[in-house]
Amino acid sequence: MKQTILITLLFLFTQSITAQKPQTLQSDIPIFFKEIKEATKKNTNLWGKDLYGAILLVDPQTRQLFANEPDTANILKHDRNIYTGILPNKINIANTSINWSGKRWAMIMLPLPQNKEDRINLLAHELFHSAQPSLGFTLNNPENNHLDQKDGRIYLRLELEALKKAIQSTSEKELQQHLTDALAFRNYRHTLYNGSNIMENSLELNEGIAEFTGVIVSGRNKTQATAFFTKGISNFFTNPTFVRSFAYQTIPIYGYLLYNKDKNWNKKINSKTDLTDYFTKAFNINIPTYLKKAVEKIADEYNGQTIIQEEIKREEKIKKLIADYKLKFIEQPHFEIRFEKMSVSFDPRNIMPIEDKGTVYPNIRVTDLWGVLTVENGALMSPNWDKISITNPIKTEGKKIIGDGWTLDLTNAYTIEKDKISNNYKLTKK
Repeated sequence: MKQTILITLLFLFTQSITAQKPQTLQSDIPIFFKEIKEATKKNTNLWGKDLYGAILLVDPQTRQLFANEPDTANILKHDRNIYTGILPNKINIANTSINWSGKRWAMIMLPLPQNKEDRINLLAHELFHSAQPSLGFTLNNPENNHLDQKDGRIYLRLELEALKKAIQSTSEKELQQHLTDALAFRNYRHTLYNGSNIMENSLELNEGIAEFTGVIVSGRNKTQATAFFTKGISNFFTNPTFVRSFAYQTIPIYGYLLYNKDKNWNKKINSKTDLTDYFTKAFNINIPTYLKKAVEKIADEYNGQTIIQEEIKREEKIKKLIADYKLKFIEQPHFEIRFEKMSVSFDPRNIMPIEDKGTVYPNIRVTDLWGVLTVENGALMSPNWDKISITNPIKTEGKKIIGDGWTLDLTNAYTIEKDKISNNYKLTKK
């Protein structure tokens, strides 16, 4: 069977910017729909169209839905001026865009941020993803595994430190210098890992442009935007890994700074644009000829020594963690589950590339023809996304299979089978 993969990312950090409190159907939800509708209408010129569209707000605990439009399957029931229902169990919950019940929706998990600008930012980000195909941008979420390597992390962190100073600049000369340094760190990083420029660009065209859209639609003033970006970078550095989440930091800042000069820059790019090259030319940056010497010379201006020492220490810890994961999911008996028609949601902040063996996802939910797999203690995704490996089962309760930190709810057509030679488990179809 031809494999169909829908990847949805649980970008929880976009929802944890401010303190949360429960939100109520009677008051808060209609207000949120009104806020984003007004904000997108005000920013129609950003993409030449109003991004407002079908929205699903979902409670991840109860799966309760709150929508601004009806569906075609009548799952949503009209309730005053919104629509409510229960999200089917086969659909993964995430901040994403999905095709469901006759239309394309922006799905966002509750609770939303209490800060109005952060809330609008998040909703506009996902509405961009809903409109993305019509705007000519493809949906790509590649893993940039080089950003889990020591040097990849060092030069990404240095780039972001330079961008932090760029956003805080008080003069055009200062801004230009920090942008030059940021792009020097970026270009040097790309020389260290073959093809990294292409992989980074692919994710940045997807998530980076979406987040830039959210930033502009949010309507923050200069002081608010500076604080948002500065805090965002600081929070980002605490993430265990950068491989899928870095684009939320880079392109929004470059894009915001360029937007202050050219309100139409984003309408001049497409899915094939090299954003590094585009920003270099747009800001009139001259990249140093001898990059290695140049970045070594300026690194200390951006906390270079501390960053390098921190990444050396991290690398040693990661080596042991990778060895543990290889033992758990490859070398000792384990349970391999092959995909048929898979949909998956996960938190991208803490994934761990395991050399050429794939990537460990500490938290992941997979739905397929065989049922639903929920993992809370790690699973190894194969490099080409055709199977996932977990630890061997511990017990079975009817069609529910339970292991160390995972549960598998099987459909009636499937069962599990143990290989007597390898002691590995696998799924079999009756």
